[in-house]
Amino acid sequence: MTSLDARNRPHVFDATVAGFEADVLQASIKTPVLIDFWATWCGPCKTLGPILEKLASEYNGAFQLAKVDVDKEQELGAAFQIRSIPTVILVKGGQPVDGFQGALPEGQVRQFLKQHGIEPAAAPAPEPAMEVPATALDPQAEVARLRAAVAADPKAEALKLDLALALLKTGATAEAEHILDALPANLATDDRSLRARAHLGFAALLKDAPSVAALEAVVAANPADLHARHLLGTQHLLEGRAAAGLDQFIDMLRRNRSYADGLPRRALIDAFRVVEDADLVGSYRRKMASLLF
Repeated sequence: MTSLDARNRPHVFDATVAGFEADVLQASIKTPVLIDFWATWCGPCKTLGPILEKLASEYNGAFQLAKVDVDKEQELGAAFQIRSIPTVILVKGGQPVDGFQGALPEGQVRQFLKQHGIEPAAAPAPEPAMEVPATALDPQAEVARLRAAVAADPKAEALKLDLALALLKTGATAEAEHILDALPANLATDDRSLRARAHLGFAALLKDAPSVAALEAVVAANPADLHARHLLGTQHLLEGRAAAGLDQFIDMLRRNRSYADGLPRRALIDAFRVVEDADLVGSYRRKMASLLF
């Protein structure tokens, strides 16, 4: 198993520090990326690597396989705190979501992919169209439409998830959370569920929080007050000022990436789920990557 082998296989590529943000983080927003941390001297890697490459080809673009030679890309190994190889990390929506260590047999790798909703694809999946009209709809009208749809088909769990997301846009967080809690486990890792949970997390932070003006005054008086910056960024984000909110989270990351056990990075990742402007998210992902790598 060599880097040359990786380049000659479909849906397999060599990941580097220089291209990591675009090739892995950005790419995983549309297609899951499986990162294989390996080395030429690693015996188990020679067993697992061909299995992963075979599945990448067989799954026909349902996921991309990023090969990371830990000897050549030590910064990436350090960033992911790789302690043993082979280690495999699954990246979806711009962030690591799961992984495993060791040379699993092919059947267990298939099961790992399946539990994350990754199935073989006959052809590249078309771009989802459902979110295009959502931004143009009146939130209250969308809630009314989805309530009627759920009433007509009470077993349609995906419609209930859509209703929860619509409710969040109207500020009905309690009802949205109740619906989310009642959804079946198979929808818990759906990207829309993760977006809704991130929104709820931000909303919970603002209970009894000071006003935007008060928080801005605190930050102006003490720019290093990262707690105030976190609350201010959250206020901006939920009130529709996405760029202003992301600016606060980026400033937190720039000042102290380790603050509150990595809160700046977590806040940015959750914000990327909530913000629906793909271009804006892409811009701030690049800013985040430039600070982290």
